[in-house]
Amino acid sequence: MNARETVLSRIRAALADVPAGDPSRSDVVAAATPVPGSVDLFAERAAEYRAEVARVPDDPGEIMRAIARAGARHGAVRVLIPDGLRAAWLPEQVDLLPDLAGAPLDRDMLTNADGVITTCGAAIAETGTIVLDAGPGQGRRAVTLVPDLHVCVVPARLILAGVADAIAALQPGAGPVSPVTFISGPSATSDIELNRVEGVHGPRRLEIVVAG
Repeated sequence: MNARETVLSRIRAALADVPAGDPSRSDVVAAATPVPGSVDLFAERAAEYRAEVARVPDDPGEIMRAIARAGARHGAVRVLIPDGLRAAWLPEQVDLLPDLAGAPLDRDMLTNADGVITTCGAAIAETGTIVLDAGPGQGRRAVTLVPDLHVCVVPARLILAGVADAIAALQPGAGPVSPVTFISGPSATSDIELNRVEGVHGPRRLEIVVAG
């Protein structure tokens, strides 16, 4: 068994005891009714924040190819993979670095990673924001703050109209210690002269794959 097969087998094993009808946070959001035009608005607003946005059908092969293209654009070879991310989305061309829930954080692996691939708990159309709520496939906060590249798969069914909609949808499943992170574009700040600097507090490059 090679390294890739080892990673994939561990991901499958981690998901083996999750019931098919388990009410995860993503399931809660899926029950909300997206507003017509939300997907188009989300893609537009996210691009305004300097995120690269690709839209593909909700098909594992199409999603995998979009992720592969995103990684290739930035030369990402070593990529962090959080627990619960769909194995069918993972490109063949990269070295997978598994961040397993409950395991000690591997600082060397974290700092040497070229990027991270995640999904999200929700997305907000009016602000072009992705929301991470520590659910399956999203990982702990460190894995989305340290690598220079974040590739996020956003299922179209998770795109809601506004901030209040996202908060309401996430609330029922939020645990007492679950962090929620709102991301609008690559990490950026400005100095006193309003010179924009990217990558100070998080990834300098954000690639979003909208599926569906």
